[in-house]
Order: sequence, then C-alpha cells, then structure tokens
Amino acid sequence: MTLVIMLGGLLVLLAFRVPVAISLLAPALIYVWLEPTANFSIAVQQITSGVNDFALLAVPLFILLGNLANESGISDRLYNAGVAFLGHIRGSLGYVNVATSFGFSWMSGAAIADAAAMGKVQVPAMIKRGYSQEFSLGVTAASSLIAPMIPPSIPAIIYAVTAGVSVGALFMAGLVPALVLIAALCGLVWFLTRKDESLRLPKASWKERGRTALGALPAAGAGVIILGGILSGIFTPTEASGIGVLYIFVLSLCYRALSPRKIWRMLLSSVETAGSVLLIVAAAALFGWVLAREQAPQIAADFILNFTDSPWVFLLLVNVLLLIVGCVLEPTAAILILVPVLGPVAEAFGISPVQFGVMVIFNLVIGLITPPVGLVLFVLSSVTGAPVATVIRGVLPFFIPMLITLVLITLVPALSLWLPGLLGFV
Repeated sequence: MTLVIMLGGLLVLLAFRVPVAISLLAPALIYVWLEPTANFSIAVQQITSGVNDFALLAVPLFILLGNLANESGISDRLYNAGVAFLGHIRGSLGYVNVATSFGFSWMSGAAIADAAAMGKVQVPAMIKRGYSQEFSLGVTAASSLIAPMIPPSIPAIIYAVTAGVSVGALFMAGLVPALVLIAALCGLVWFLTRKDESLRLPKASWKERGRTALGALPAAGAGVIILGGILSGIFTPTEASGIGVLYIFVLSLCYRALSPRKIWRMLLSSVETAGSVLLIVAAAALFGWVLAREQAPQIAADFILNFTDSPWVFLLLVNVLLLIVGCVLEPTAAILILVPVLGPVAEAFGISPVQFGVMVIFNLVIGLITPPVGLVLFVLSSVTGAPVATVIRGVLPFFIPMLITLVLITLVPALSLWLPGLLGFV
C-alpha cells in the first residue's frame, strides 16, 4: 500500500506539471516523516550520496562541452565539410544533416543540444535548396537522437551510475546501434528523395573539399581525444570530459569565436542545465532508497516472473512501457525512476545490464521527439520558427527507421555487446 501511495503521489504531481525533482522529493520526504524507523538525517545522507559520485562530475562538464561547441561555430564547419563532400548526391543535404549530427554528437552528448545547433544551421539551408520544411525538420529531429547513443552520452552516464555498470562499457555499447540508426535514417532519406533530381548541388572541387575538411578537422579532434583517451586507458570518462572542455575552449579561442557575453551566456546555460539534472539525481536517490526499502524491485520481479518466464515477452513489455513513459518524462528522470526497479528483473532473466541500458536509453530518447512532451520538437520549433504541428508532421516518417533500430537492439544483443566485449569492458 505504501508503494501504491508513493507512486500514485508521483504520478499526480507529474500530471499537474510539478517539476520532476519536486515530484520525486515530496512523496519520499512524506514517507520519511511518517515512517517511525526512518529520520531526516537518513534522507539527507541519501540525497547527498546520490550526487557524491565521481562519474557524475562528467555530466556538467559534458553539458559545458556541448554548449562550447555550439557557441564556437563548430557545427557550421562540420556542415560546410559535409556539403563539400556529399552535396552532389541526390538528396545530399539529408545525408549531410545525418552526418553533421553524428560529428557534432561527439561533443554534445544530448539530443536537445544537437537539435538546437543543427536546427539553426541546417533547416534554413535545406529549405533554401528546395527541400520541404517538414522533411528538413523531420530529419533534423531524428538525427539529433544519435547524440545520446554515443560518447559523451549524458543518459549513458546517468544509467551507468544508477545501474552500477561501467560508464566506458555503456559508451562503447552505444556505438554500433548508433551506426545502425544512421544507416536506417540514410535509407529513409534515400527513399524520400530518390525521384527528385533537383535535390543535388554542384560537385565541389577537391580544393574546396580540402579547405572545408581542414576547417572541420580540429573539431573532429574532440571525438578522437574523448574516445581515444578512454579506450587507451589514459583517462576515465570523467577525466575525458574535462580534457574535452579544455580542448574545445582552446579551439574556440583560436577561432576567435568567443566574446565575454557569449562566455557568460554559455556558462549560465550550462549551470542551469546541469543543476536541473543533478537536482533530479539527488531527489531520485532518496526516492530510490524508499523503493528499495519497501522492496519494490523484488515485488516487480516476482510479479513479472509469475506473469511470464520468457525474456522476450519481458523485453516486449519493457519496450512498450518505456515508449509510453518517454512521451511524458525526459530520459534522465525516467532512468532514475525505472532502472532501479526494472534492472534487477532484467538480470533475473539473464539479460546483460549493458544491453538493457542501450535499449532503455534509445527507448526513452525516442520520447524526445514524441508528443505531447517531446522536448526536441519544441526546441526545433523555437530555433526555426516553425509551428510545433509542422515539426510533428515532419518527424512521423522517421519513426520507421527508429523503431526498426529499436527492434534490432532488442533482439540482437551482439549489436550492443560486441564492441564492449572486444575492448574488454564486459
């Protein structure tokens, strides 16, 4: 009954649009107040221990890294290089959009940052070149989901800390699924543009290609430093975040892209975003402690194991649940609420927590482009001036490649586990 009241209270608060952190904290504090064997000193300990984790230090640093890359014009350089190399292909700007998002993802780690940067640059350019507004918005929204799948994925850090698995393993596990998503998105771009010969640009000269490649090459160094440093063991993912910030900051100074006003705006945005994320983490730590104390994971495991003994049925149920939850909760909050409950059940079915993590993350980031709360939809509407309804219509066809990718992640564990296993992470 206690669990039902707590979860009911959480849902009611979320339904009234109370901030997620407060929605998590209020029922947990009421439980501590009413429970005779609990006290507020325990609550304080749980809240502080929730954020007292070295791996979580990477979250504000990677947020800062993405904002730095956005403000320094790196997305423009990546876009220009993509146009120079792919512009002569039919439907080229669709492929450029996906490729540029992949390049920018190595610095952003969040779909919202990717959508904001790419939306300002690519949507107007695509519309100017004859692409429909809906197609331009749709491919930009869909390609922004690459960012949470590859290093420095912020949802991967949150999941790793919550589930007690290696951040490096989660980083590596998302790479192959991200490539599958890229291939699926490019397949749909080809299908939608295959008959329109006007969607080509003049072929760039090798001189132009070389010039734009040199302009984008230093930006690509951030991905090399982050991934190479982690794989070589030179530094941890958390240390990689600090090195990445330093590298992009120096690069921005070399580009003369930062002014005192831009730096202040960037720091303020980073602090606000990181503060909101870590406040949710702190509140979820107490909420999770209450759930564990009331044996919620064991109750959920018993219920599901009595309902089915098939891991495939379990994964199907989890996918449906996460797709629904992702429509109303942003990924960080959903991970912190659901993973402590669903993770032990997945392990009882013999499912790798690393594969389960990739599946959970991709499920929830699909919610970022799903009404009614899809944040990427509103970000794109804001930066492009397009109505949200237009963004939604543009996104609809791109659910096909995303759902195909989700099915493959679920049914083919090797997609998530092959690379981490090869590199010794699992």
